[in-house]
Amino acid sequence: MSVRIAELFNSFQDYLNSEEELREEIRGSVKRLEKSSTEILMILQNIHNDDNFEENIIVSRYCVSAREIFEDVRKDYANLAKVVPKDQYYRFHDQWRFVTQKLCFLASLVIYLEIKVLVTKEAVAEMLGIKNSKEDGFHLDLENFLMGLLQLATELSRFAVNSVTNGDYNRPIEIARFVNELNAGFRLLNLKNDVLRKRFDSLKYSVRKVEEVVYDLSIRGLKPDPNPVSQETE
Repeated sequence: MSVRIAELFNSFQDYLNSEEELREEIRGSVKRLEKSSTEILMILQNIHNDDNFEENIIVSRYCVSAREIFEDVRKDYANLAKVVPKDQYYRFHDQWRFVTQKLCFLASLVIYLEIKVLVTKEAVAEMLGIKNSKEDGFHLDLENFLMGLLQLATELSRFAVNSVTNGDYNRPIEIARFVNELNAGFRLLNLKNDVLRKRFDSLKYSVRKVEEVVYDLSIRGLKPDPNPVSQETE
């Protein structure tokens, strides 16, 4: 082998070694994010099991604990943003795509439990500690955010069922209104991404599931009166 060819292939090996080191750093940050997302999910899953459905209890007991772990999430995304070259975001994007979708779902669930509103993309990006716009380099991709919202709808439909089991008949009505509005919003989008469009198809099942819960409450006479008439004292 000539000296020239040896030098050429040695340079190839140096490049491959550098690439592997970069990927290993990325994997390390992603693993920490996955660990944090699992911890947050375990905390928030308690809303399905706790028979005390008072708003202040849920917020103080579970949302506060979840937000504490989101501080670790912010640090791990900050480290990841330092590692990934600014112009190569989508080259490595698949490595953190799924955990980011999961964390978007968890962030949106925390916000819903706290103040009953649909979280904005900007607010989720802030909770994760990353940029909102792709012009800024490492950012929250719109597809990941939307996938997180679709996961939220699935989780809330389950929450509606469990709320009835635990004697809370108001929450399913609130969830039905929210999920229907979310569905209406998604229908305004012209979804051409195959994965996102297929995931959107599952939203109609979440809507139907919640509507069935509300209908069941109605026929059983358990649906709360939106305009209760106070009885006059004699």
